[in-house]
Amino acid sequence: MTARPFSEPSLARMHDALAGHIERGELPGLVAVVSRHGETHVDALGTMKAGGGEPIRRDTIFRISSMSKPITAAATMILVDEGTLRLDEPVDRLIPELANRRVLRQIDGPLDDTVPAKRPITVRDLLTFTLGFGAVFADPDAVPILKAANDLQIGMGPPAPSTTPPPDEWIRRLGTLPLMHHPGELWMYNTGADVLSVLLARASEKPLERFLRERLFEPLGMKDTAFHVPAAKMGRFGPTYWTNYMTGKEEVYDEAAGGQWSRPPAFPSGAGGLVSTADDYVAFAQMLVNHGMHGNRRILSQRWVEVMTKDQLTPGQKGAELVPGYWDKHGWGFGMSVLTRPDEFASTPGRYGWDGGMGTSWFNDPTEGLVAILMTPRMWSSPSPPDVCRTFWASAYRAIED
Repeated sequence: MTARPFSEPSLARMHDALAGHIERGELPGLVAVVSRHGETHVDALGTMKAGGGEPIRRDTIFRISSMSKPITAAATMILVDEGTLRLDEPVDRLIPELANRRVLRQIDGPLDDTVPAKRPITVRDLLTFTLGFGAVFADPDAVPILKAANDLQIGMGPPAPSTTPPPDEWIRRLGTLPLMHHPGELWMYNTGADVLSVLLARASEKPLERFLRERLFEPLGMKDTAFHVPAAKMGRFGPTYWTNYMTGKEEVYDEAAGGQWSRPPAFPSGAGGLVSTADDYVAFAQMLVNHGMHGNRRILSQRWVEVMTKDQLTPGQKGAELVPGYWDKHGWGFGMSVLTRPDEFASTPGRYGWDGGMGTSWFNDPTEGLVAILMTPRMWSSPSPPDVCRTFWASAYRAIED
């Protein structure tokens, strides 16, 4: 007799534990998915809006923010797979705005105190977030380069589709700023995926959303994944909430109808601009578990899936951290985190995935054949995961039957 992929009592305990977070008022609702060996379990709990109303359903659409990054990385590897791009080629050919970079002598120094970059930025630098420019977790005016980037609306904070300029203008603005570090020197979060957004569109000679739709979303059956929610689907899309750090109060960060994702953005951000559903993202995640296959169709070569999902950073590149001690057990592949040592959830390394700061989380554990996805409409209040994520991650592992 073959063991089932999941323990029914453990799934029931996961349901109760997640429901507890809703009952305590931490968030209005959620969708949780665990999938393993051909069996998928979905829990849809709570409501789309705080205070009640329309229930969250399996097909509710969520802002997945930084869970866009692995999708963008996979799309890049499709073009590497077919030879349109090469990992170690300079991006100058397609993005001349980033040629002949200057680099700040000190990250907190004046913008005109620079030296020539030691080498060009490569495609690999963008995928590993080592291009030399990225998020600085400090007050907006803390250092001159951060103030300049914010003034130019480069995208140094939460996704903001309504304020980011179109791709050609965005990359032009980025090109007016010096790098914070030499290319390949240090991991810095986020900006690499937005530069990939411009690179993919230019390399494919198609708008990014069309390229993603044709090469990933349609082949994988991801019918609700896009950079905005059309009017016909607005009934499955709700507001997202945050704790206003100025007032300490729970507030709506973005409405559904009339909000930032209710219309096509000027800049389709591969770093944080996508919306999706739990089932759509399961299809993407399962393709990676299946070594690039979806059914009988190959989406990405097994070789590149293995490269994407393994730590690509040297110890010296792991300088900046999202949270203290992060690099002790984690590395970075292409557009996603990789577990390099056992942690409190997994007894073996190799788990990979990423989270979305607007309330979502995903990981694959290839050793267990496990896909786990959590979708909520509640923004994280810090880079450290909220309690509901930790509950879900622990519950997903405890649900494994064998």
